[in-house]
Amino acid sequence: MADEFDGRAAVTRSMLGWGVVAGPFYLAVGVILALTRDGFDLSRHALSLLTLGPGGWLQVLNLALTGTMVIVAGWGLLRALEGRGRGAGPAVIVAGASIVLAGVFRPDPVSGFPAGAEATVSVSGLLHLGLGAVQFIAFAVAALLLARFFVSRQERGRALWSRVAGVLVLVAFAAGAALSAGPAGVALLWIAVVTGFGWLLTASRWVYGVVPHPDLAKREQPVTTGS
Repeated sequence: MADEFDGRAAVTRSMLGWGVVAGPFYLAVGVILALTRDGFDLSRHALSLLTLGPGGWLQVLNLALTGTMVIVAGWGLLRALEGRGRGAGPAVIVAGASIVLAGVFRPDPVSGFPAGAEATVSVSGLLHLGLGAVQFIAFAVAALLLARFFVSRQERGRALWSRVAGVLVLVAFAAGAALSAGPAGVALLWIAVVTGFGWLLTASRWVYGVVPHPDLAKREQPVTTGS
């Protein structure tokens, strides 16, 4: 019967599922493109540079699809969370919007990539850098806010992970941006990217478990494990 199915809970769970998919999708597509583009070096070049040159539209599409998934996941967090931690959802939505826009405002080329290019500075490139900062800051803020939700549920292990992830994203991004001209800077930016998406994946899974089962006949109270 219709009254035995909670449509809102089903939609919310579906939205959170995109938070699990977003990071692996972005990284898998990005690495495949990186390995098939002449002159691209994963140890020296950020994935966003793949938006430049022939075939750049593929990375633009990757950013658009990934950002949309992150926005949907953020909306799912907003629907799922009540009270403490609710601000995590809007922060994730901001991060997702920044990812989409980072494909619209492309970065400046660096010396040697795309092939034959020289390093330049443009308005689009500056906006791209600014959007990257917004993305990482938004992920960090979301992680720190969601920690409050887990604390309210006495899930201290999850709260600790969320806090550590938030701080690591901020520190790795700031250090990576300062050292972006060398391999160490690129490695730190990779840490920020992987940690941010890794946090979104685990957070989406955990909050998914908090949302009541949409089938009212199977609905059970979630068990608090404290981890």
